[in-house]
Amino acid sequence: MRNKMKKILCLTLVAACMIGCVACGKEKGDITDDAVARVQSEEDEEFVYIDDEAIALAGSLSEQDPGLRQAAQDAFALTNQERAAAGLPALTWSNALADAAYVRAQEIVGTFSHTRPDGSDWWTVNSSIMYGENLARGFSSAGAAVQAWMNSPTHKANIVDGGYRTLGIAIFQGSDGKWYWAQEFGY
Repeated sequence: MRNKMKKILCLTLVAACMIGCVACGKEKGDITDDAVARVQSEEDEEFVYIDDEAIALAGSLSEQDPGLRQAAQDAFALTNQERAAAGLPALTWSNALADAAYVRAQEIVGTFSHTRPDGSDWWTVNSSIMYGENLARGFSSAGAAVQAWMNSPTHKANIVDGGYRTLGIAIFQGSDGKWYWAQEFGY
């Protein structure tokens, strides 16, 4: 009887540990199927799209919840750590890209896609500065969002693209309580 009790206790402890490991594992969230990037060309210089209305409607990042702003800064630091590990220079924070990212973070609440809700390309928020985009939703920490991007070959390719020099990140908390992340890269 005593051995049977020990076995039951051991099995219970093993089961509790396994459940704990699974529960503490991967944070629930998603990233888009692929990251996107566009090639800088002379044609881009002829046609500049800036969606001033969307930028104005998105509001100011300074009005954003301080916790979300800090998470964006944490993601920026983690992105630069990944670049350093790959032997690349650090990116510089861009307020203009962060404003564009804030527009995109709000847009992906309704349409989790690199296509904007009006059907236009993602970079038309501000075509003069936007050249790469990573999106995520549902992650409640910078570490989880950046790790998910690094686990995806196309998202990682944006993070470790040696041509990019600037980055802006914004997070928007939807009415569903989820965090919507946009990471915008520039030259």
